[in-house]
Amino acid sequence: MNVSSSTLSLTVADVDATRAFLCTHLGYEVAMADDGFASLTRGDAAVDVVLLRAGTDVLPPEQRDQRAAGLILALTVTDLAAEEARLRAAGAPITMPLREEPWGERLFQMTDPNGVVVQLVEWAATADADPADSDTSAALVVITPSTDHVTVSPNATMTGLAAPSRGSTELSTWTVSMDAGATGPEHSISREQVWTVTAGALEVTCLGRTEKVVAGQTLILPPGRLRRIHAPEQAEAHVSMPADGVASVPGTEGTRELPWAQ
Repeated sequence: MNVSSSTLSLTVADVDATRAFLCTHLGYEVAMADDGFASLTRGDAAVDVVLLRAGTDVLPPEQRDQRAAGLILALTVTDLAAEEARLRAAGAPITMPLREEPWGERLFQMTDPNGVVVQLVEWAATADADPADSDTSAALVVITPSTDHVTVSPNATMTGLAAPSRGSTELSTWTVSMDAGATGPEHSISREQVWTVTAGALEVTCLGRTEKVVAGQTLILPPGRLRRIHAPEQAEAHVSMPADGVASVPGTEGTRELPWAQ
């Protein structure tokens, strides 16, 4: 047997209602339609769907009044969380919220006006999965600097690169630009930072010791230690740290997040 395509035929009370649901929320298109009948397709790996109005005489008498009860139309997708967010924003009837099963299946469900249950599914990556077998589009993230991720302070301009909000899970990286003569406030950071000066020079004071770091050199700053950074000349640097680092400033309570690293 050679299967060239697959079609799911559903008997429903209101063909137009299910047709509108599948076309509006799931990207199906009408291939052909008539009174009490619609054939829908997506043009990808999704199963085609035929809708028949209950009672139609094209079905054998014993099947005419059977409905699509207990049936689930399951579609495997990528970026399941984004699909749920999109469908919620569109007002789709989500009847089972996003959840993850112990065997690694992530899913949520919708129910159309005729009671047809549609399930969107994504499989969680397993710990022993071979990275070589994964989709490279999910493994590689390319970040382009954007004005949307620029923070300007009185002493420096920070341009966010990698961060949890932009695809990274463990590290945050950004660039710093300081005008000649600028000096940042005394502060400490909860996590280790690595500064690589890419232009000009910086003078960094930490634990009573001042080091001048020039273009091409890298400085490692320990966590939790007060430091002050001064630019004796126009300078630029690339900074990296674990993504959960926060700042503390003497004389103030609590900690401060670094917006460009979030």
